[in-house]
Amino acid sequence: MQCPYCNHSETRVVDSRDVDGQPAVRRRRECGGCARRFTTYEKVEEIPIQVVKRDGRVEPFRQEKLLQGLLRASTKRDVALSRLEDVAAGVEGDLRVELTYEVTSERLGQMVLERLQDVDLVAYVRFASVYRQFESVQEFQAELEELTKEGIR
Repeated sequence: MQCPYCNHSETRVVDSRDVDGQPAVRRRRECGGCARRFTTYEKVEEIPIQVVKRDGRVEPFRQEKLLQGLLRASTKRDVALSRLEDVAAGVEGDLRVELTYEVTSERLGQMVLERLQDVDLVAYVRFASVYRQFESVQEFQAELEELTKEGIR
């Protein structure tokens, strides 16, 4: 670690602490050259997850973008924001646990639907209509019939 004041390359750690509520460590350091103190933060750098779209484009997974889609699907529904945040975080968590760094948009959509089914069925159908690209009333009806077969109301 280089000193930000004199660029000396030798520093020593004086104090280390966890950062409250964050996966990071705060380190207080002292420069071996000028003896000035400074603070650094250390955190794990996660490998980004890439989403392969239907048309072959690849873009980084963004939990915020997924949450926006969930918010649109649950418009005018009595669904707590925290539940939708849990869905988005849970999907990303599952991908990280599986060590999946590239996922198709189809698989991502299916993972969301599996979680959304337990949150709100109207939001589920709305999200499914976009994800599965329903183009007719019959496709909506088939999805609803499938949900009914599974005993979900």
